[in-house]
Amino acid sequence: MCGFIGIYQAYPNAVSDQQLLSALTSINHRGPDESSVWRDPDNRAALGHARLSIIGVENGRQPIVTDCGDLAIVVNGELYDHERIRRELEAEGCVFQTESDSEIAMHLYRQHGLAGLKRLRGEFAMVLFDSHRQLMLAVRDRLGIKPLFYTEFEGSWYFASEIKALLGAGIPAEWDEQAYASRAFYLRDQSLFKKIRSVPPGCWVVIDQGGLQTGRYWDLDFVRKDAVEPVDEQALIQDLRVAIEESVRLRLRADVPIGVYLSGGIDSSAILGVASKLSGQSLDAFNLSFTDMDDYDENRFARLAAEHNGARFHTIEITQNDLADNFEQAVWHNETPFFNAHGVAKYILSREVRKAGMKVVLTGEGADEVFAGYPHFRRDMLLYNAEHQDPQLIERLRERVHDSEQGYSSGDMPEDIRWMISQLDHGVSWLDNQAGWFKALERMYRGEFRRRYKGISPYRQFFDRLDQNRLEGRDPVHQSMYLWAKSFLPNFVLTTLGDRMEMANSIEGRVPLLDHHVVELSCKMPVWMKVRGATEKYVFREAMRPYLPDELYRRKKHYFRAPPATLLRQGRLYQMVQDVLRSADVDALPFFDASKVRALLDQLPNLSAHEQSLLDPMLMELTSLCILQRRYRMASAYDAYCTTEAA
Repeated sequence: MCGFIGIYQAYPNAVSDQQLLSALTSINHRGPDESSVWRDPDNRAALGHARLSIIGVENGRQPIVTDCGDLAIVVNGELYDHERIRRELEAEGCVFQTESDSEIAMHLYRQHGLAGLKRLRGEFAMVLFDSHRQLMLAVRDRLGIKPLFYTEFEGSWYFASEIKALLGAGIPAEWDEQAYASRAFYLRDQSLFKKIRSVPPGCWVVIDQGGLQTGRYWDLDFVRKDAVEPVDEQALIQDLRVAIEESVRLRLRADVPIGVYLSGGIDSSAILGVASKLSGQSLDAFNLSFTDMDDYDENRFARLAAEHNGARFHTIEITQNDLADNFEQAVWHNETPFFNAHGVAKYILSREVRKAGMKVVLTGEGADEVFAGYPHFRRDMLLYNAEHQDPQLIERLRERVHDSEQGYSSGDMPEDIRWMISQLDHGVSWLDNQAGWFKALERMYRGEFRRRYKGISPYRQFFDRLDQNRLEGRDPVHQSMYLWAKSFLPNFVLTTLGDRMEMANSIEGRVPLLDHHVVELSCKMPVWMKVRGATEKYVFREAMRPYLPDELYRRKKHYFRAPPATLLRQGRLYQMVQDVLRSADVDALPFFDASKVRALLDQLPNLSAHEQSLLDPMLMELTSLCILQRRYRMASAYDAYCTTEAA
């Protein structure tokens, strides 16, 4: 795992060595082992790399440059099964200079062009410069596990692993107010930083003298409703077990020790089970324990899984005070808001794992996205398509749904979500769930900000930019899963609970359940193999049953959440929220009316515990935005507006 900067220069020496070094220094946490810079001899491109050495520890330095200097590449991530591909390329005449898995990408491009990169398997982001063709190519992995941002400034194009590297190279830090108003920093490929975008998952970007061109080399392809064939249930379960075992086996390859993040749910417990069996070793398993509130603590279940697999079990205890003490630094690394402090908890966990001497961990992230594990996917099944389910059970479950609709907006949905529902001809529970607290957030807007972005229709913009061919003819649950995979999977789950919090502490997280072979196999399965009555992730649960203690096999989905800040008023997290949201930082934000924010804080003590917990996502986002404002010294159009008014 590493970090990089790549620049396609508008003219020779447009970017100084100091800018490159500043960019690399800002992401030193991604690659503390070594760093280096390469410049194209004609000064049309520059690449910088900060390395965390995992494969080819003694001989894997980047940027990697061909002997004749026509190609140069920087890669962040891991490319699996690289030994086999390397042998095939050597048989084609390619000569390798390093032991790094990353070098195969450069030779695949040379031999087969962009099409060759489809053979890559893993979690990765890369930038390659081709001096003969005078182009720079950026490619991101299929699911968006590794980050990759880009922007244009003063005629030059910049690519980097994190936004802070772009800022270090001289890009101005300015709020993208439109991206915030449209929620495009979650729903699409924009960020909160003006003109800085992410390369979408499964996509490439090419810059040459003709400008920018983008394309997609992979996408989710759920089975069409009219193409579902008779299912051999046991054969599918066996196929999935084999696919997951292969995915874990590939991710056990490293020249450094490997640990496992263990939450107490079936996802990470299954990964620990498979990894323990395949490695034949007792592995180190690390668990977060929220000691303030038992309702949020899964330590008992994680310990059960560790004992079942003979793992060395490590508990990292976290309190609300710990979350407060680490909140600001975690937000700085995240570069986007939190709406729960669980991202901060993941940051603390990764730090303690690094102190324990680990560089690589396996995680269970992605199971809920791939196998429909979230309650909102089960709700979609119950409401919109319960084919091949037990009718009596479905009827009982539907009654429960109607009796417990708290958190869903019902008839109070925004107009653009209602429009989207009309296009799909069914609801989307996760959008419905978000609509309520997003509308509450909008009520806090400044009058000028509200007027400027009235009618911006975030969800319509999101929907219009999707490949409609991937939605047409699919089951409602699969459509809901596709929408989630195009937004909150890469832009929230794999950021806040994945790469950014792990790499903040120089930890490489590997996600076997997001291997594209596993994902493609799941896409072929009908919904009823994923959601079976009240049982979520049915096929995954059955495939992993040999690796799970019986108590975990039967356990229902439990969200990984940190306790809400509002529930412990004597704790430092609650006090931090109060202090930040009553400070001048709120006044400096271009989005919100500070008086409304403070009025909400005044009302908190009069609200029930349940009402306060429903407000927690909004309070976390507001607090995060204030910290981003302060740490990145964000400018905005609102600053210019205020200056003009004052004059």
